[in-house]
Amino acid sequence: MKKLYSAIFTILTLLLITSCKSESVDMEINVEELTIAKIHEAYKSGEFTAEDLVNAYLNRIKELDTFTNAITAINPKAIKLAKQSDSLFKETGNLKPLQGIPILVKDNINVQGLPTTAGSLALQDYIPEKDAFIIKKLKDAGAIILAKTNMAEWAFSPMHTESSTAGTTHNPYNLDYVPAGSSGGTAAGVAANFAVIGLGTDTGNSIRGPSSHCDLVGFRTTLGLISRSAIVPLYLRNDVVGPMGRTVTDATKVLEVMAGYDPTDSITAHSDGNIPENYTQFLQKNGLKGAKIGVLSHLFGDDTDPEIVTLFNKAMKDIDSLGAEIIPNVVIPDFDELRQDQWCSAFKTDLENFLSTYVKNDTIKTIKDVIRIGTNSDFARQRLTSSAESEEGRYGHPETPCLNAYHDERRIAFREAIEKVMDSLQLDALVYPTWRNKPAHIANFQEEYKGDNSQIIAPHTGQPAFTVPMGFSGDNLPAGIQFLGRMFSEPTLIKLTYAYEQGTDHRKPPVIE
Repeated sequence: MKKLYSAIFTILTLLLITSCKSESVDMEINVEELTIAKIHEAYKSGEFTAEDLVNAYLNRIKELDTFTNAITAINPKAIKLAKQSDSLFKETGNLKPLQGIPILVKDNINVQGLPTTAGSLALQDYIPEKDAFIIKKLKDAGAIILAKTNMAEWAFSPMHTESSTAGTTHNPYNLDYVPAGSSGGTAAGVAANFAVIGLGTDTGNSIRGPSSHCDLVGFRTTLGLISRSAIVPLYLRNDVVGPMGRTVTDATKVLEVMAGYDPTDSITAHSDGNIPENYTQFLQKNGLKGAKIGVLSHLFGDDTDPEIVTLFNKAMKDIDSLGAEIIPNVVIPDFDELRQDQWCSAFKTDLENFLSTYVKNDTIKTIKDVIRIGTNSDFARQRLTSSAESEEGRYGHPETPCLNAYHDERRIAFREAIEKVMDSLQLDALVYPTWRNKPAHIANFQEEYKGDNSQIIAPHTGQPAFTVPMGFSGDNLPAGIQFLGRMFSEPTLIKLTYAYEQGTDHRKPPVIE
């Protein structure tokens, strides 16, 4: 009944705010593939206002989200915020970096006044009183939080995006297929042009996998560059929040705003001295010229789909033609041993810390309370039960403490082995397919899942890894290529991915019907 009530509330809210027509211009805006730069140009020229734009996005959501099921809650203040943005621009004549830019936010990130459910029944009535640190930074830069997006319940699944609160999200490029998990709602929404850009979180895969499946750019940044406070955790030691967008430029502009020290997330102290004056200076069209790119051979198994291999081989030819030197078959000594026993289970502790710090509800304090309240997802039920019953700690190597990426001896050894090879070969980045196989059918998401490449390195080493579109396989299904860099090498990855994006132009909007 609560789920039904929540759905009705969302629909009524959407109808209410979309009925409020812009007072400035009664017009239709083609929102497909709009960028931050194009929108700011339109504001300056008077082509349309932020109020016009928000209304246009809300109308598009109303028209098309019945197919994708990406959106969980519309911000009832979105139009009011757009009007305020227009008034500020009229008053000052200046635009903040993200002023009037509508953004989608994954439903595990606290936004004041909007539900943060993490896709669960336990949190379906939780409405934060304060913004997460990164949301405040985005708002200070002028962004408009347009809506929250569906996710895999508790971010458990890398394979699909299903929640108890909103159901299943569909891939906008082919509705029978998954958008991967668990930031699939953000991926589907941004790909379908429901907003300019969105936020996802990535414990092992969940920014890069959905971005790859939905023809988007996805940035998993260095652990410690961006705050994770006031975000429902999966394994906080691995969790990263980052932008998911249609262009490297837009993702870079959002990264630039979010990066920096947060006293409530101690790992961000490592960002001190590692943030340039700005990141947009690295958007260089010739950024691949003279670069050395290594192909990480360890991530090509026998189960890699032949169509993905074909797309990746074409990407290597493109990178070569754009001026980079390709180093094939890069091998990391002891890779198979180093990658083992990296995962540590800490969901129970991390979740209960979040509940006590932010939710503060006497009836929801523990994972047992969450299990008592229940779930509509068999997949989530299994993971919750397992998390409650099993001992926390490192899988397969319990005697080694589970620490952060800067103090955990196994994580450091894995990272140093990779960076040592990169240094010896003078590599700017390592590359590999983001996902070894095509997206799975929703109906068979577990049977057709054969593993992805995103969970193997970056979540454990802490290194940044960016995915960008590399084309389409059969059935109109997108695929991505991933660039892995050294710690805090976001400037280099921005140069490389921007140059590849500009030189290939693989991003295409979906046709939803």
